[in-house]
Amino acid sequence: MAKSKPRKPRGNRPKQRQGLPPGMGGQGGAGGGTGGGMPDMGAMMAQVEKMQADLADAKESLKDVTVIATVGGGMVTVTATAQGEITAIEIDPEAVDPDDVEMLQDVVVAGVNEALRMAEAESEERLGGVTGGMDLGAMGAGLDGLLG
Repeated sequence: MAKSKPRKPRGNRPKQRQGLPPGMGGQGGAGGGTGGGMPDMGAMMAQVEKMQADLADAKESLKDVTVIATVGGGMVTVTATAQGEITAIEIDPEAVDPDDVEMLQDVVVAGVNEALRMAEAESEERLGGVTGGMDLGAMGAGLDGLLG
């Protein structure tokens, strides 16, 4: 009968945790330098700081961008900045009918809403290049402190 060789004890080997990427197991600590570890936090913070500066510049430039909405067949014209500030409302004198003030009010509201929609679209277009198209509003107010 052939004898089998004795096995070496297994207790002295470092354990690799299952389910973790290489470099994050029981050897080498977080990152471990073996790839697949933790991201470079310094590089991430530099990216965030650059995005913050770019976003601040883009927001500042929105002050100089205006949109003009004309509604009611030209009865009302509303001018707004891309930041959503109404800067002017022009009403054609022929649109003023003392017997139908409600109609004029509706047209003014429609003009303001259209100008604000246009301002929002312009703002999203200009800021989208800075944020890479991310909807920062959907990410919650917690980013306000990071990104301006």
